[in-house]
Amino acid sequence: MSRNNTGILELRLLGFSGSQDFRHMLFFIFFLLYVVIIIGNSVIIVMVCMNHHLHTPMYFFLSNLSFMEIFITSIVIPIMLSGLLTTHIQIMSFGACIAQLYLFLSVGTSEFVLLAAMAVDRYVAICNPLRYSLIMNHHVCLWMAITCWVFGFLFQIWPIVATYHLYFCGPNTLNHFYCERGQLLRLTCGDSRFQQFILFLMAAFILFGTLLPTIISYIYIICTILKIPSASGRKKAFSTCASHFTVVVIGYGTCLFLYVKPKQTQAAEYNKMISLMTSVVTPLLNPFIFTLRNDQIKEILIDGIKRLSHFLKK
Repeated sequence: MSRNNTGILELRLLGFSGSQDFRHMLFFIFFLLYVVIIIGNSVIIVMVCMNHHLHTPMYFFLSNLSFMEIFITSIVIPIMLSGLLTTHIQIMSFGACIAQLYLFLSVGTSEFVLLAAMAVDRYVAICNPLRYSLIMNHHVCLWMAITCWVFGFLFQIWPIVATYHLYFCGPNTLNHFYCERGQLLRLTCGDSRFQQFILFLMAAFILFGTLLPTIISYIYIICTILKIPSASGRKKAFSTCASHFTVVVIGYGTCLFLYVKPKQTQAAEYNKMISLMTSVVTPLLNPFIFTLRNDQIKEILIDGIKRLSHFLKK
C-alpha cells in the first residue's frame, strides 16, 4: 500500500497478565536472568580479549556471538521489565515500536549469518586442518564478522519499510511484551496478504539460506570424523563443534516456529513463549553451553577465579 501508518500513532503493550504480585515476581525473575545473561556473555568476551590462547577464529566468532546475545536481550528485556513494574498498560510510540523491531530482527539476522560462518570455520578446522591457519587468517575472520553485522542490518531495511507502510487502523493494542512483528501485523487493515507473503519468503530465505551451509559443513565434518581411526580422536574432533551444533539446534528450532509461517499472526500466548526462547532462554544458555563443554575455557575460567580469590585475600 502507498499509505503509511497514520491510523495509529501509539501502541498499548499488554505484556504479561496477572496480579501485581505475580508481575513483580516475574520482574525479579527476568531481571535476575538479564543480569546472568549480561555477566555470562561479558565474561566470554573479556576472556577472549584478555587471553592470547583464545585468539583463534573459533573464539573470535564466539565473542561476536556473545556480544549479539547481549545486544538482542537489551533490545527486549528492559522494556519488558518496565512494563512489569507499571500499574498501567505500557504505552509505546509507533516509531519506537518500528525501531525496536528493526534492531531485534537485524541482530537476529546477523546472528544466524554468524552461526553459518562458525559452521564453515569448524569445517575448515576439521576437514582441512593443515591449511586452517592459512584459510582462516585474521583478515578473513575480521571481514567475515563485519559481513555478518552489516548484512543483518542492511537486509532488514526493506522488511521494516514494508511493514511501516502497511495501513494500521487499530485497535492499537499489542498483546505482547515487545513489538513483535507477528502480533503487529494483526493490526493491519485491508488486504496485506502479499506483503505478509514477501515477509515470509524473506524470513525463510534467511533461516534456510544460513542453515544450508551449516548442514553441508556438518555433513563433511561428520564424514571426516567417522574416518578417524581412534575413538578418542573422534571424540576430541566432535567436541570442538558440539557446542556450536547445540546452539544451532536451539536457535533455528525456535525461530522456525516463530517466523517461517505464511501467516505470521499466531496466537499471542504462543508468540510470547517462543519469543522468550529467542530473547531470554537462548542468550542465557549460550555462555553455559560454550563454557561447560569446552575444557580450554573451563581451565582459563577456573584459573581466573583462583587468581581473583587470591587477590581478594591479600
